[in-house]
Amino acid sequence: MKTRRQALRMFGGTAALIGLPGLTFAAAPPEPRANDRRLVFMFLRGGMDGLSAVAPFGDSQYAVQRGPLAVPAPGTPGGALNLDGHFGLSPHLAEMHKLFAARELSVLHAVASPYRERSHFDAQNLLENGMIKPFGREAGWLNVALGTAERARGSTQPKTLGFALGPHVPLVLRGPAQIGSWSPSKLPVPDADLLDRLEALYRDDMLLGRSFAVAREAQAMMDGHDPGGMGSRTSPVVELAKAAGEILGRPDGPRVATIDFGGWDTHISQQGEYSQLTRNLRLLDRSVAVLKTTLGPVWQHTVVLIVTEFGRAVAPNGSGGTDHGTGGAAFVVGGAVRGGRVISDWPGLVQRALHEGRDLRPTLDMRALFKAALAAQLGLGEAALETDVFPDSRAVRPLDGLFA
Repeated sequence: MKTRRQALRMFGGTAALIGLPGLTFAAAPPEPRANDRRLVFMFLRGGMDGLSAVAPFGDSQYAVQRGPLAVPAPGTPGGALNLDGHFGLSPHLAEMHKLFAARELSVLHAVASPYRERSHFDAQNLLENGMIKPFGREAGWLNVALGTAERARGSTQPKTLGFALGPHVPLVLRGPAQIGSWSPSKLPVPDADLLDRLEALYRDDMLLGRSFAVAREAQAMMDGHDPGGMGSRTSPVVELAKAAGEILGRPDGPRVATIDFGGWDTHISQQGEYSQLTRNLRLLDRSVAVLKTTLGPVWQHTVVLIVTEFGRAVAPNGSGGTDHGTGGAAFVVGGAVRGGRVISDWPGLVQRALHEGRDLRPTLDMRALFKAALAAQLGLGEAALETDVFPDSRAVRPLDGLFA
């Protein structure tokens, strides 16, 4: 297996960059305007098993520690999709593997937020609020970032820059900055005359007036969108990915969208054709492909962050699944990503290297990814990132060279 000394060091030794052999980059395209850039935040809630999604088959301890849950090496039945000779994607992520080969996807491994316990609620709250402890503030870091970007624009007219796709607005997008939301509904849309009357009624209401206007704006964006248009068996997360592409693909539309994808808490029966993990990985793969297709030419200026609150324990439990862990994997995908790379200061899976003797030890702070994405896609500077968006994060440097 590759040792940490053998890996090419980046970021002052805090992470290793493991790339495709002979990796070269084409000439950079013309710099897009600030309002061309798009950012999607997809939260895999429940704790995705990073050691199944991105198998470190080159680590000699992987098969030993994982036992029956180890993804076979590339070239064997059901084997991983090779990335660099050391890591491989789950065989259920075939479309994402194509994006890696096209240098539109990079993988982060042994990554985590500052949280080191194993509560879903606390871990999700901390990852979304941008602080160093759960419930450190009521606003989410992405909302704070949008507000900072809006103030930098100097506009006196508020603009809906962020959009939540799903039945709830996640914490990461809650806060003082104006955002919109949309979720598929089976209820009929009220007729235009009724909506006009309601708009007139609420127009002067300080609390409801703007909220109603944003809701109408959201409906206008989705006019003609058929929740069943991709077939009655379409998964909700795939439908939300399609809606995100339609909303962000509008020239005058929002620049940021969030997608919640739950169901990653795989305590039992992870393995198998019909397991929850297999189903979710396939849905994730399809959702990314649908998002790219729906965005069309906007894809080349888009970054998609795919993260989870924590990884899973290295060893299987007695139910054929895995329990809550610490270090995990994340994906960065999009036309604005300098992809085709695995970014990891890999700590190894030998027993003495594990966090608390059971988890993959994190060596990369998730905020380094978030900072780099906000700088590239929203134009936020170092001072705003360290003071407003992620307080107490001065020691965490943004990942360098990840975005075009």
